[in-house]
Order: sequence, then C-alpha cells, then structure tokens
Amino acid sequence: MKVLDIKVLKGPNYWSVRRPKLIQMKIDLEEMEQSPTHKIQGFRQRLEKLIPSLIEHRCSEAVRGGFFHRVDEGTWMGHVIEHIALEIQTLAGMDTGFGRTRTPDGEKPGVYYVVFSYMEEDAGVYAAKAAVRIVEALIAGKEYDLAPDIQAMREIREDTRMGPSTGCIVEEAVKRGIPYIRLNKQSLVQLGYGVNQKRIRATIASTTSNIAVDIACDKEETKLLLEAAEIPVPRGTVIRTEEDLKEAIDRFGYPLVIKPIDGNHGKGNTTNITTWEQALKAFEAAKDYSRSVIIEKFITGFDFRCLVINYKFICAALRTPASVVGDGIHSIQWLMDETNKDPRRGYGHEKVLTQITFDQFTQKMLDDHGYTLETIPQKGELVLLKPTANLSTGGTSADVTEEVHPANVFMFERIAKIIGLDICGIDIMATDLRTPVAENGGAVLEVNAAPGFRMHIEPAEGLPRNAAEPVVDMLFPKGSVGRIPIIAVTGTNGKTTTTRLIAHIAKSSGKKVGYTTSDGVYIQNQMMMKGDCTGPVSSAFVLKDPTVDFAVLECARGGILKAGLAFQNCEVAVVTNVAADHIGLGGIFSVKEMARVKAVLPETVFPHGYAVLNADDDLVYAMKDGLDCNVALFSMDEKNPRVKEHAADNGLSCVYENGYVTIMKGTWKIRVLPVKNIPLTFEGKAIHNINNCLPAVLAAYLFRDITIEDIRTGLQTFIPSENLTPGRMNFFHFKNFTVLADFAHNPHGLKLLCDFISKLDHELRIGIISGTGDRRDQDIREIGEISAQYFDEIIIRCDKNLRGRSADEIIGLLKEGIEKVDSSIPIMIIPNENEALEYIYNNYKHGALYTIMCDVVAGALDKLRELKEREEKGTTQFARFS
Repeated sequence: MKVLDIKVLKGPNYWSVRRPKLIQMKIDLEEMEQSPTHKIQGFRQRLEKLIPSLIEHRCSEAVRGGFFHRVDEGTWMGHVIEHIALEIQTLAGMDTGFGRTRTPDGEKPGVYYVVFSYMEEDAGVYAAKAAVRIVEALIAGKEYDLAPDIQAMREIREDTRMGPSTGCIVEEAVKRGIPYIRLNKQSLVQLGYGVNQKRIRATIASTTSNIAVDIACDKEETKLLLEAAEIPVPRGTVIRTEEDLKEAIDRFGYPLVIKPIDGNHGKGNTTNITTWEQALKAFEAAKDYSRSVIIEKFITGFDFRCLVINYKFICAALRTPASVVGDGIHSIQWLMDETNKDPRRGYGHEKVLTQITFDQFTQKMLDDHGYTLETIPQKGELVLLKPTANLSTGGTSADVTEEVHPANVFMFERIAKIIGLDICGIDIMATDLRTPVAENGGAVLEVNAAPGFRMHIEPAEGLPRNAAEPVVDMLFPKGSVGRIPIIAVTGTNGKTTTTRLIAHIAKSSGKKVGYTTSDGVYIQNQMMMKGDCTGPVSSAFVLKDPTVDFAVLECARGGILKAGLAFQNCEVAVVTNVAADHIGLGGIFSVKEMARVKAVLPETVFPHGYAVLNADDDLVYAMKDGLDCNVALFSMDEKNPRVKEHAADNGLSCVYENGYVTIMKGTWKIRVLPVKNIPLTFEGKAIHNINNCLPAVLAAYLFRDITIEDIRTGLQTFIPSENLTPGRMNFFHFKNFTVLADFAHNPHGLKLLCDFISKLDHELRIGIISGTGDRRDQDIREIGEISAQYFDEIIIRCDKNLRGRSADEIIGLLKEGIEKVDSSIPIMIIPNENEALEYIYNNYKHGALYTIMCDVVAGALDKLRELKEREEKGTTQFARFS
C-alpha cells in the first residue's frame, strides 16, 4: 500500500458541509486491491484483539458490531484504515466518528479516498499514517503496540488544542452563531469577522485594559492598591537580598510565603515557610523568575478562586492541591497510582481531573517533610504533592458559588474595579466564604489577569458554571453575532467578473468591501495580495481584516477540494455555471462531480439567505433541491419555464428581457438598465458579460441597504479595463492593429469570448491560443476546434507551466483540433508568450484583431503595456523629426 496524498480540510467541503474538519487521504492499495479482508486468514481476529473497541462501530449495518460484520463479509483495506483512524483518535481522548471511503469513477483501480473526521489537525494526520501502519502489521500477522501511538496523539492534542479556558469561550461563541478564526497555534483567537470582530487570548479579551493587566502582573503594586482601598491583604514587603530577607522574617515572623513579584500559575511560589533554611531556598527559587521577590505572612485557611467578569461576580471555587491520604499500609507511590486510576483523571486536559505526576515540586514537598515515594503515611494523613492548587498539576476544585456571603460578592466586584480588570480571578485564603473575609481573618492573596476557567466549568465537586457565557455577553451584547455580510461566488466561468462587479456595486453604496479574485485580494479596492487568491487562505485574509464590513469571496474548485471553505456560512452564494474544466484533477472525473464541488457554496447559505442560481444551466439549477435557504434565479431568457414557475411562486429572479437587465419579484418587473448603457457588455455585444451582470445585480439587490440607484450607479461606472478587470476582455488599441487579452482558459470560456469577437468589426481575426497541460486530451483538442471556427489565422503558444506535459504534446493536440475543423488555416508556433506578442508587434497585419488567451495575466498585460509605450514613443519621435 502507498499513501499518495493527505489533505487537511478545515471548512465546508466536497465530502461534508456540516462536518468541515476532515482528513482526506488518497491511498493506492496496489496488490492489496485483490485481497479484501475475508481473504486474509486471521485478519478479523487480529484486528479485534488489537482494537476490541471497534465493536462499537456500527458502519452501514447500523448495529453494534456492524463494522466487524463487514470485515467478515469482505471489505477493502481503505475502509478498514478509515475505521482504525477514527477509533485510535477516540482512544486518545478525541471522540470523533464521521468517515467515508470511496473510489471515484474514472480513478485508477485500487486508489481510494479515505476520509475521516478529526478534532485536532496534527493528531488527525498522525492517525491517518498510523492507521496504515497498523493495517500493514495486521496483514503481515506482526505484533503491533498501540500504546505509543495513543500516547503520541495525546501529546499532540495537548500541544495543539486550545486550552480549556479559550476552548470554552470559543464553544460558547459558536453556539450563538459567532464565527471564529484561530490566529496562531496558541490561544489567540478572533471571534467574529471584519469590523465586528473581537479577540481573546486565553481569558484576556480585546476589551481588557492593558494597564489593568500590567497592574495585576505586578503583585506588589496590586497589593498596594488593594491595601489603600481597605481590602484585607497579607502583611508583607518586597525584598531583593538576603539581608532584606532576614529583616522581613524578623518583622513578620513565621509562617511565611515567598513568591516572585511578577510570577504566574504558582511558578516560584513557596508557602508555609517555617525555618531559615526553607526561607533561603524559597528566596532563591523565586529569584529564578524575577529580581524582586515578595515575602508575606502566610495566611492559614482554604484556597479559594473567585471569578468576576464584566465587573460582576460569577462564581467561586475551593481549590485543593494534588494530594493523597494515607491508609497506614501503602506507600505514597502506591497511593498516587491508585488516585490516578480515578476514571475522571486523564492526560492533560482530556478529562475533568489531571493525573498526578512526580516532578521537582513533588520532590521538594516530600523533602520538606523528610518523605520519599516509599514512605508509608499514617492513616488519615493528608500528604500534599504540589505547592499550588492548579488543576493542571492534579489539583481538584469544588464549586462554592452558592456559599459566598453578599459582603464578599461586593468586595470581589470592587476589587475588579480597583484593578480595572473586566475578566478577573481573585485568590482568597480564608476559613470559608460564608462569612465576610474582612471578619474571618482571611486575605486577598492575588488578583489574576487571564484566570483559568477549568476549575469552574469542570469542578470535581459541585455545580459546573458556564464562565464563558458572561465573557461572550460582554464582547457581543444585545444578541450581536459579530458577522459581516458574505457573498460567495463560484462557477466554471465568469466568477471573477461577477465578484468584481458585486464588490463595485457594494462599494458604490458606501460599503467598505474586501474581495478575493483569481488575480488578487483587495481591501477597499487596494490590492493586498497578488496572484490566484480564490482559496480559503485568501478568504480568511478578508474576514480577518478589521476595516472590512462587506465581503465578496470568489471560491474556486481548487480551494474547496484542497482545504474546504474559510467560512461556515454565508448570506448569499452565487453559482454562475458548470462546464468541463479541471476534469480529472483532484479526484473529480465528470462535470456532474464538478457540480457537486460547486454546490458546496449554496449549501452553506444561512436559512434566511439566498442561493443565486443559473436557471439556464441544468446542473446549477438542480442545486436548488434540498437547500435549506431561499433560492433566486437568473436567466438570459425571461420565458425560461424554470423562471416562469419560480415567478408564479412569487420567487425572485433577474433576467435579460427586451434589452434590459430586469429584476423580477414574482411577475412584477423592475427594469434596472438597458444593457447598452452598461459598459461591461460592450453595447450588448458581450453576451457572456450580460450573463455575469444578472447574478451580480440580483446578489446586490438582496441587501436592503443597497438600493436600485446604487446598483445602477455601480453598473454604469464599472468600466472594463486592464486595471479594473485584468485579464477580462482587455483591449489594447495600437495604431494599425488591436490586441484583446483575456484569461479564457477552457473551451466553455473560449466559446463565449469568440461569440463576442464575432460581433466586432474586424476583417481579420487572429488567435494566439494555448492549452493547459493538466486538462484532458479532449479539452485541449476542443480549444483547437473552437479556435478554428472563429479565427482566420492561429498562433500557438505554450503556458509557462506545462503541468505535466511536454510542449510538443500540447501543440500536437491543439493542431489536431484545428485541423479537424479546417486544415487550411495558417498555423504558426511561437511557444513563449512574450515572444508571440513581440512577433505580432513587429509583424502585424493591418486592421487585424489579435486575441490572446493569457497565461499569467499580469505578465501578459505588462508586456502589452510595454509595447504600447514603445509604439507611442516611436510615434512621438517620428513626429519630432518629420
């Protein structure tokens, strides 16, 4: 078996719109294609012995044990790999269960696409590769140790997942329909899109005061502010030297606490210091984290964490450090092992509690009491194993929110205001919180920015508290979901022009538009990224931009197949058409399958939104079936039966009728503009651009704050040119000839372009054509056939990137197509695009229209501009000497 490719799909995709996070592995079973599971002796038994939990996989049988039944009947190894990849993720604490294994019609026999869901991307990729190794071992009858793979995935999960605090806020946002984008591999997350976005880093929000965080990180400054406000705090001071340490001990007496002035998460903290030796060790430990060290009177009592969000008390928890209780029989090591058997304890954050591990802090705690791991504590003796009560080191928490005295609630909220923290964790040491801390001898130990939520959302005892809810309420008040309107555009041809036109209309209405196209990413008409930018990275670029309040995103099939969409939902999805292009690439072997790729966009439309579909295209029109959103249609024929039926149901459509672009609300007509007044249509000659105007007008009309007048203004001011519509019908008028540059790169697009050319008044039409190397033979031949039907002479050039073919092979296929139609057409071969343009400049035919199918649009346009400047300089020079 051979793994040919692994793709990580992160958004709505060809396989599933509702389950966006999928691994797609392309695998060649090679000789194993002839050996399904029932033909391999002992395979089922070895599989069940290694992973007995697969009994729970119901598979297509829809019953417990269904997958094993399929193995007994005989299934292929791709299917087995899918189930193993899912199950080993579950065993590693990532319970996930969606999978598909398919061989597309047209694919090489034995090649499968194995698709399965994941929770953490890197762990999913690991599971894909591990599943193949496991299957190979099972086939060969070799022993396989699953434990290292499970542990490796656990470690990957902990290294890459969001922490529990960040994760719970994101989950709460998603429940409310607020989208998110993870901005780095740690805890920086954007909630919402564009101008409406907010950010969090763990539990610090974009609303959190930088000054407040700075104060909270300076423990001495915090203490001084609280003390000045009559908040009970431990007596103490800041020290830097051993001499300062001696003076502080003499002043405050034992027991003491020593901690770094700007530490966090308990790092460098030592509590309950009762001797000079302990104090000296603690002082050195604290200095590892900061030059200045706090020494305070140790307050006895219980450790409480109180959470205040948006200056309102939310919840409180009693925290207990990792510990064991002696039974007078067993050692500390045995007691630790038994404690870790608690099913609530797991690796990292995978469960409510974390397993207790032995580390330097545990060693110090034992050393301080003269204990080792082999010590047998007395019955009932509490042996602390960590100096702090952090859950991440094995501590436990119990919710005590209902016990908090109103005076303490008032104090907590007041503390948050004093420091200025809108998300504030307050550490209290007191006998309890049922009585005022100011009266029971307790004290405020610390005020924390970025407080952890895990102790509140998953307490070991008591009621879990949704600490994320008030955070999201604070960031998105009054039901705001932080979104901006998204119009997504796809199709085989016309999508870039349609995208640009929609963006232009929206801009004309006052929107701050970000849009993506096949030539770049634009923010408010300024190009930010150059090149083919029709994938999810480019879409995310727009959605992350804090100046954008309206997004128009061109989404090509390549990005959908490689990674999925960058967004889960959109307000409007436009599908221009589906034709034969890119067939045979990315596992897509028919136009019908290509339509399924394009259909991903309308399937992401909100229920209140619209799918704007081409009623003249059978495959696009069929996409309306099963959609959960509204449908609007466009057509070049107002008498199209589909449009008439839609109008009878009071549906919305846009048609070309009587020379007008017309919106139809039911049977009522709103004539927008005559096509002759729309520059993009070249006085109505460019039929395909009339077709592009229809969905653009319809998509814009769907937004109430874009008026008919805005649409008219946008249509009239959208002037086709190499600057506004690069690579789309760009004319360069030389003195004695004309060049038309266009990105037409498939038969459907070239046919539309040639229909337009045929309406132009040029006696001689010369085509500069090319074929794309990764297209089918028949597609390249068809380019030649269409060219022969419309051009009087043909120059064949080659793309810069031949995409797996030789230049001679592409040229040969084009010539076959040309000669099939007319073997008498003059053909010239000039492989280099720039050389071809140089040739026509130096050897032009008077009055000819040269139409070039651009390869790299920017390069071709630059060359044509250079030739135009050269001609103008030559003309000027001639005039000067004449």
